[in-house]
Amino acid sequence: MTTADPRPLRADARRNRDRLIEVAARAFAQDGPDVTLDAIAKEAGVGIGTLYRHFATREELVEAAYRSELAKLCDSAAELLSAREPDAALRAWMDGFVHYMSTKRGMSDALRALIASGGDPFSHSRAMLTAAITELLRAGTAAGILRADVEPSDVLFSLSGLSLAATTPEHHARMARLLDLLMDGLRYHATR
Repeated sequence: MTTADPRPLRADARRNRDRLIEVAARAFAQDGPDVTLDAIAKEAGVGIGTLYRHFATREELVEAAYRSELAKLCDSAAELLSAREPDAALRAWMDGFVHYMSTKRGMSDALRALIASGGDPFSHSRAMLTAAITELLRAGTAAGILRADVEPSDVLFSLSGLSLAATTPEHHARMARLLDLLMDGLRYHATR
């Protein structure tokens, strides 16, 4: 776990840190835990010393990459709602969730090593995800588009289950259909 430095980062240092996190998340997701820190630094366009100035250990980088992906996903709920109808926003967020889960799956060995070293990258994950889903469901309910009797945790469990089942490219093609089916179940249907 990183300890917070009381001094704010310079703009160039912030850009380097953000770029390292972005590259690390992609590299851990695509190449798994065996990707080298040298390769991450090189792809980010910085030296290995710069990487270590921001992240003293591999575990710190893994945790920062994981938390960044989680924050991007959760923050996207409000952005999606400002640009789309609530049901379309929720459906787009679901696609983001599936991507997040595949990134997390690619980072799983690295996350296990982080946990073994005493870190807890998941301490706020469920609360953040539930808050994002709640925001999306409330907007859909208020608009009369989505059912009011759906628990955010039910949506989270459904999405998690679907994401865990999508482990191959063939499954990914099926995922869009399954997410559409889930959305159909979430939509409000007036009694005929």
